[in-house]
Amino acid sequence: MSQSQTPILIGVGDHVNRSLAIADAHEPLTLILRAIDSALQDSGLPPARRQQLQAAIDSIDVVRTWTWPYDDLPGDIGRRLGVEARHRFYSEHGGNKPAKLFDNAARRIARGQTKVAVVAGGEALASFAACVAAQKIPPPGWTKTSQNVASIFSPSKLHGGRDIGFDHSITAPIQIYPLFENAFRAHRGQSIPENHDESAQLYAEFAQIAAHQPFSWSYGKPAKTKEEIGSVTKRNRMICFPYPLLMNAFNTINLAGACILTSAEYAEELGVSKTKWIYVLGGAGTQDSDHFWDRPNYYSSPSIERSIDTALAVSGLAKEDIDLFDFYSCFPIVPKMAAAHLNLPITHGSKPLTLLGGLTSFGGAGNNYSMHAITEMTRQLRQGKGQHGLILANGGWMTYEHALCLSTLRRRDGIPYPAEPPLSEHVTDVAVPSVDAQAEGEAVIETYTVDFDRQVEPTTRPLLAHIVGRLVATGHRFVANHADPATLERLAGWTDEKIGLTGHVRHDRRTRRNLFCLSASKAASRQVGKL
Repeated sequence: MSQSQTPILIGVGDHVNRSLAIADAHEPLTLILRAIDSALQDSGLPPARRQQLQAAIDSIDVVRTWTWPYDDLPGDIGRRLGVEARHRFYSEHGGNKPAKLFDNAARRIARGQTKVAVVAGGEALASFAACVAAQKIPPPGWTKTSQNVASIFSPSKLHGGRDIGFDHSITAPIQIYPLFENAFRAHRGQSIPENHDESAQLYAEFAQIAAHQPFSWSYGKPAKTKEEIGSVTKRNRMICFPYPLLMNAFNTINLAGACILTSAEYAEELGVSKTKWIYVLGGAGTQDSDHFWDRPNYYSSPSIERSIDTALAVSGLAKEDIDLFDFYSCFPIVPKMAAAHLNLPITHGSKPLTLLGGLTSFGGAGNNYSMHAITEMTRQLRQGKGQHGLILANGGWMTYEHALCLSTLRRRDGIPYPAEPPLSEHVTDVAVPSVDAQAEGEAVIETYTVDFDRQVEPTTRPLLAHIVGRLVATGHRFVANHADPATLERLAGWTDEKIGLTGHVRHDRRTRRNLFCLSASKAASRQVGKL
């Protein structure tokens, strides 16, 4: 493999459609094509050379859109571009997919299997929601599909059927990410108010970045303050403890992004200025268990840690070399865990943890958020704001991770781009507790969250507690709901730490649920160290 087959990024493009008018309800395909056109123009080539670049596209990878069930979105894009790409791929759902598709495209270029690759994705959830409200389904002029278009995609629809989570009404990211936040807080020895203050400060810093990010859904609007984000009000109601609404991803946006990759050899042949070149140094990704009850613990993520560490290693970089970061941030816990792993300050750091502003303030572009992180990092590297950048793309319920390193410099070691993915697809070498679907006996809270009633006042009325616990007798794990109102109220409280408290769990055969009741036992401090 010659040096000329070094994969580089030569064009990036983003497109935002802020109009909610039905006449302006452009589908994801349209937004993606506009982003690709912007990426082609971003190459800096004159029109004739730009047409040559477009004609040479032989690879089209597309991040699966939530908005519309296309029958063949990569094929639709290719036909509109006038190319017959040999490689066409439409991903499964997952926020890790932009980085994973990008990494795989770079690998094919390095192998000589691809000449010019397009990696793209887009959402039109705001327009689709407007069409639903106006009873204009299917939206006028959108690509015909043979699939059901009855409702907007929700990540909760990824749930595959009846299991322990389903039996206990835990089926969505809004319920699962808080399990990790609460455990991470307790593991670090934070109080609940300290943790909440940190989350509010983190997202206030993110909001400031999003307010000045031209493609952000909240661009030009006053940034939400720490007080607004942290205060529970009618407009910032509680969702799942400890997160109010403004600590949850906001997905009703219209955004698309695209990247164009090729080899250094072909870029030179085309005459792409080296001021446009961004080197793809390497990437890595893996995933933890699809089942949240089968994780080793709730205060760490093996997939986050290994993806970051391995991406740095295969790129020939140390964490100290990184100038720019963008950590996926559907909820505060993801950037917190990534930052803690790299020993970076979670708040008030000299190096921000995002370039975009997070999925609450920038906008949760479905699975495609991290595509915009790639495009923005490219722009900032070109502007001289750093030499090396690291992106962490997260998907599922902190399940799928992929990290990516970009640079203004070639790989230091002279070794070609990694020929194979450096990590196995799944993390399988971590110890996981045995899980009892039906649990009985004295038990300790390992982590928990509480769903709040969103239909009635006050906005702080707890509705259902979700507990992950361990049986004292065996150490086995179980999932449960609260057994009585007193336990629910205690778990919804903002004062004392609940993780490590003891109680009793029983199985209700009628509802197929385990039910947990707190006791007055003072054995909590003895049990915490056993978790």
